[in-house]
Amino acid sequence: MAWESNNIITSVKQLTEMPNVMKAVVPCYYAHPNSPIHSPAFDTSSTDDADSIPIVDFSLLSSEDPDQHSKAIQELGRACEDWGFFMVVNHGIAESLMKEMIEVANEFFEMAEEEKSRYIGQQVFDPIKEVLREYCEKCRKVTRRLLSGISESLGLEHELMKKSMDLDSGFEVFVANYYPACPQPELVMGLPPHSDFGLLTLLIQNEVGGLQLQRNGKWININPIPNSILVNTGDHLEIFTNGKYKSVLHRAVVKKVARISIGIANSPAMNATVSPAASPLIQNERFPPLYFPTKYSEYVEMQQTHPLDGKSCLDRIKINSPPH
Repeated sequence: MAWESNNIITSVKQLTEMPNVMKAVVPCYYAHPNSPIHSPAFDTSSTDDADSIPIVDFSLLSSEDPDQHSKAIQELGRACEDWGFFMVVNHGIAESLMKEMIEVANEFFEMAEEEKSRYIGQQVFDPIKEVLREYCEKCRKVTRRLLSGISESLGLEHELMKKSMDLDSGFEVFVANYYPACPQPELVMGLPPHSDFGLLTLLIQNEVGGLQLQRNGKWININPIPNSILVNTGDHLEIFTNGKYKSVLHRAVVKKVARISIGIANSPAMNATVSPAASPLIQNERFPPLYFPTKYSEYVEMQQTHPLDGKSCLDRIKINSPPH
């Protein structure tokens, strides 16, 4: 296939729409590295592992029944500790709003490149800002309640994270990802293996799966149930819990049909210094601190100036970690 590598493109979607490009064969320089961490996953959607991704009933976290509340908090803690991924149901966000969020994102991605270019810069959210504002506000409430429950699951005061990391001024990242249809999905990686910075990431997607997490050395396909929100723990929750609730490697693969995912990463304030919680329940003589106190803005800068590469940024601030 004739294709000059110096052709100027502004998006992968534009590449897929060019004549005779990626219609049957992926250009070799878009193929992912042939290394074990990029090896294709087995389809585990019907295995016990995939089916046992935890489900957290959000409504029970605020239950006035002390037994139900206690059980929900324990289940939330186990989900964070054992998996680092869980599906949230009964979260109170209307299914219609979630669908509308996917639809407006798709409409944006379907715009012609020239039309999309009008929104570069501060106007990037203009086409979706009304739906986005409502969706983000709803997600923020869900995140705060989850973080409060996570603190409770550790035996900590439920607002400790909010206070110690100034979450009222917290950093929130909205990301809409478009993965075009790919003729050879086994050769291409949507996103390489990585962990998320921040505390929690909330994710919804269209009906096309593609997210995988690494568990026990294997890649597991994640197939969220309808109207659920997929949540995963981030690097800064791992730091705050001194390694008890770890961030988890995950990746995005591509399919022969287009996929859209929408994620909201919730993080500390930019000027907050994040370290293991100052509580004997988190760090003590038996469990000394595992991470250096790090200003969140410095961590973000480090993450933005290094390629996605597993948990390399978190490894850099581990105490007694090898020099980089």
